Amino acid sequence: QVQLVESGGGLVQPGGSLRLSCAASGSIDSIYTMGWYRQGPGKQRELVAAITSGGSTNYAESVKGRFTISGDNAKKTVYLQMNSLKPEDTAVYYCNLNQRRRWIDYDYWGQGTQVTVNS
Repeated sequence: QVQLVESGGGLVQPGGSLRLSCAASGSIDSIYTMGWYRQGPGKQRELVAAITSGGSTNYAESVKGRFTISGDNAKKTVYLQMNSLKPEDTAVYYCNLNQRRRWIDYDYWGQGTQVTVNS
């Protein structure tokens, strides 16, 4: 009973910026991880960035220094600030929430939002 609603995707030129947001609702524990994955044409889904409810973050090497993930525990919302965008960043971006209950992992996914980077 967890729902994730994404927004912020769109079309941008190389070097531009976008900010994605994902709001979670439902039965969410106090300890969880939220993150962003992406899947480009003909590619596997890959982790872009993630943040824990404690504030720890990790990034894919390809986006370090360009993307910043942040979260609001009270709102159960995660953001992805995307700067210096490249054509290689073009993909459908999916929000993810993971929580562990009694040693079992549960994963929830948003519907995806398209990010297109071209001239």
